[in-house]
Amino acid sequence: MPSSVPRTAAVSALVAAALGAGLLAGSSSASAAEVRIHGIQGSGRISPLVGTPVADVPGIVTGVRTYGSRGFWFQDPNPDKDAATSEGIFVFTNAVPAVAVGDSVKVSGTVTEYVPGGVTSGNQSLTQISSPKITVVSSGNKLPAPVTISAKSVPAAYAPKGTAATGNSINGLQLKPRSYALDYYESLEGMNVRVGTSRVVGATDPYSELWVTVKPSENENRRGGTVYGGYDDQNTGRLQIQQLAPAAEQPFPKADVGDTLSGDTEGPLDFNQFGGYTLTARTLGKVTGNGAKPEKTREQRRDELAVATYNVENLDPADPQEKFDALAGAVVDNLSSPDILALEEIQDDNGAKDDGTVSADATIAKFTAAVVAAGGPAYEARTVDPEDKTDGGEPGGNIRQVFLFNPERVSFTDRAGGDATTATEAVRTGGKAALSLSPGRIDPANAAWENSRKPLAGEFVFRGRPVIVIANHFASKGGDESLVSHHQPPSRISETQRHLQAKAVNTFVKDLLAIQRSADVLVVGDINDFEFSTTTKTLTAGGALYPAIKSLPAPERYSYLYQGNSQVLDQILTSPSIEDFDYDSVHINAEFADQNSDHDPQVLRFRP
Repeated sequence: MPSSVPRTAAVSALVAAALGAGLLAGSSSASAAEVRIHGIQGSGRISPLVGTPVADVPGIVTGVRTYGSRGFWFQDPNPDKDAATSEGIFVFTNAVPAVAVGDSVKVSGTVTEYVPGGVTSGNQSLTQISSPKITVVSSGNKLPAPVTISAKSVPAAYAPKGTAATGNSINGLQLKPRSYALDYYESLEGMNVRVGTSRVVGATDPYSELWVTVKPSENENRRGGTVYGGYDDQNTGRLQIQQLAPAAEQPFPKADVGDTLSGDTEGPLDFNQFGGYTLTARTLGKVTGNGAKPEKTREQRRDELAVATYNVENLDPADPQEKFDALAGAVVDNLSSPDILALEEIQDDNGAKDDGTVSADATIAKFTAAVVAAGGPAYEARTVDPEDKTDGGEPGGNIRQVFLFNPERVSFTDRAGGDATTATEAVRTGGKAALSLSPGRIDPANAAWENSRKPLAGEFVFRGRPVIVIANHFASKGGDESLVSHHQPPSRISETQRHLQAKAVNTFVKDLLAIQRSADVLVVGDINDFEFSTTTKTLTAGGALYPAIKSLPAPERYSYLYQGNSQVLDQILTSPSIEDFDYDSVHINAEFADQNSDHDPQVLRFRP
């Protein structure tokens, strides 16, 4: 999504910070008359001429943007021989530019560095010319030939590492476009580029953008995505695609993961806060469908308990009935009506209206009725209402986790007393591990849950055997730097809270297992972190739990799509007694432009 934030606001702060860190040189001694685009771009991320006025910089206009961050790109048709220096640059006009593609222009103005998202975002900066004066010399000129971005041209290594001396920043390093993917893309910033026929790895989103990969074999899975398998295993072939034409004038194509963007897609290479390096297409390829369909998991057998988790994305009674029907239909048809279903992001009875309402009875009733209408069971529900405005999420929405269960297959063991602030404890009942309060919340006073959802614990009985389920919705990744940050590795500040949350849940599970080592315990929900993360390692510490998604082949481990990466956020973890199980990440949303939620549900079946 193109940014509409004024580009001048972050410039002075960026320059001051960079100068203070020794990452920028002073003004160039070259006269303005000698400056060409490659001299402005330089061989690093920050222009050697930042803050310097330049005059009559020549080039050919290769793209014009009339919305959002308005301006145009132009490119020198006479490049130098340095692969590290880009020959293209963006001119920020702050108004609809009075130029056209193919114009030969001379541009005077000030060289600036704009940080999409602001300096504190950690994003790399975009070198540009601001406050421009433009002279059109001629029109209808041939454009500089596009640079083809391909599997062969993009290096396998993702980025150089920052150093302690620079605070992990790579801003002061010289570009090595033949060694690192981020350096390669940076060396093409602002230039006319193209990709040939490429596979879609991120479905069209509401902002008229999609993701492709130019490396079709890079961490691919059978449904067409590219899987994010580790912090040191980045998918370097991913590239965001937008179009220069406003969607109102030229509808953006709808594409699902696994589809193909066929033919040539060509235009300037931009950088934005919502995906980093982005091909802003002047010419867009055609989407060829792959026929992908939402998956359906098998029905549980008579002696199998099916437990599922599903983030239903801020569901409240004001949502259209169509959303309730679609989500309920997925529970029945795609999830085969699991015996126990933990829902995340159930909002209170008036959604985002901030009036102190915390009950979600109406939301739950509307959802369970939709399940029955779809041919599913008459689920019963258990939950604990949060305190108002204490659990994060959409302001006023008071999201929480909710248990649904099929009373024809499962019973719920109710132990009264659980509320928003009273903690349930691991206790011994009849020689077995049990909950003092059911449903109840785990350690709600712990600072780990500040402005975040508290875990909901419930005790069930299936075929005479107790099963304890803990439904979670850990803190989001908000505040983390993007994969294209100038800090390498990027800062992931949100992890700190999730690690504390994981420790609290791990401790509770260990308390249960200390009472009964053979207790069947499932930790489920939107963990908001990867299967290889420290969060998951903390949850599983001491052998208390096993991340069941790791039972799947590596290419099948994902529940969410972000910036072209198929990745894990939703999980079900099992206690040691649950050794023989069948796990399924049911792909019904994340890969599709038409979504009922942005998460894929998870299902685990086992014989207690």
